[in-house]
Amino acid sequence: MRFSFDRLRASYYLISLGTVAVVLGGWALIAHLEVVPELFVPRPSSVWRAFREVSSTGYRGGTLVYHLLGSMNRVAVGYSLAVVSAIPLGLLMGQSRKIQALLDPIIEFYRPLPPLAYYTLLIVWLGIGDESKIALLYLAAFPPLSINAMAAVKSVNNERIESALSLGASRGQVFRRVIFPSCLPQIFTGLRVSIGFTYTTLVSSEIVAAANGIGWMVLDAGRFLRTDIIFVAIIVMGLTGLALDGLIRAAEARFVPWKGYE
Repeated sequence: MRFSFDRLRASYYLISLGTVAVVLGGWALIAHLEVVPELFVPRPSSVWRAFREVSSTGYRGGTLVYHLLGSMNRVAVGYSLAVVSAIPLGLLMGQSRKIQALLDPIIEFYRPLPPLAYYTLLIVWLGIGDESKIALLYLAAFPPLSINAMAAVKSVNNERIESALSLGASRGQVFRRVIFPSCLPQIFTGLRVSIGFTYTTLVSSEIVAAANGIGWMVLDAGRFLRTDIIFVAIIVMGLTGLALDGLIRAAEARFVPWKGYE
């Protein structure tokens, strides 16, 4: 049984690798045949040269690592602040209708708003430095975390809670031993969705008065029609996003090993 499962998982990996190979091969073929001018679709070799260029000599005052670390610092601060505030509030909202009635209208009001709609206000209030950018990323990360945490509490089976109470557990023990562990799978789903929103908002946060960042590289290279550097930045952003999601999935596998067996 274990052997067949490993073979099935290996076949999935092969399918994924095949998809990547087809995409890369199609890109190389289109560039080689010059179906469109290289200005619009640069050759893979040109992108590789641009990658080596920005990695060694740098781009507009900093190497690729410098720009990537600038972006990751903003993402890390904004996302971390959202995690430590949104998840506890979401858990409280799930347990108390009064707290939900107090906070839910605010979250639901701004959640569908495009980030650029209120980014100008954040700049007016916090200035053009990293503070406004981190605040924007924080606001982007907050709703998925709080909503998933709230929904997770509401979906906990009441029979588990009643069984624990009937056995003499206190309310605090019920929360720590029953409610919170039951919420973890959906909380991790919120973490994954939230990091996606946060990373997507990164480009928006770096379009105003920024001098570094991987999102800024895309926008700045576009002004000079450096599509090779745009491709480099987009590929790096995509791989970094996959790495961040992979870290959350690894943490989920570590802390929620029972997921899928409930």
